[in-house]
Amino acid sequence: MSCPLCAEDGGVLVWRGERLRVIRAQEAGFPAFYRVVWNAHVAEFSDLAPQDRVYCMEAVVLVEQALRQHLSPTKINLAALGNMVPHLHWHVIARFERDSHFPSPVWAAAQRLSPAAQEAAILARLPALEIALQGKLSKLASVSPAR
Repeated sequence: MSCPLCAEDGGVLVWRGERLRVIRAQEAGFPAFYRVVWNAHVAEFSDLAPQDRVYCMEAVVLVEQALRQHLSPTKINLAALGNMVPHLHWHVIARFERDSHFPSPVWAAAQRLSPAAQEAAILARLPALEIALQGKLSKLASVSPAR
């Protein structure tokens, strides 16, 4: 069985380091849906060495902080499901009160249409968010070298 996250980035590549990458998923209705993807194929978080678990979660926190700082969402959703793609990746999703599914999970049934103007405003802020995030992830990688 081939793994799609081993074969390709899995979305718009924001940053790639030696151990992980951050991508912006292209999920309709959710413009600020990011994934932190471990580069090596492992299925579970507990498959990582302790220092790699810390590094991975630091990257997840940096993505969450960037979303909060640049977008001021109502809530950040974090998930590491892997049921469909058993390759370690964390979903980091900025949620807004008027998004199509709020307050339900993004995988639930839609409750309304997302306002197009809100989505456009979020999309317009993503370039600055991603530039700032690239700098923070690069700094993290430089102080947390691979073992």
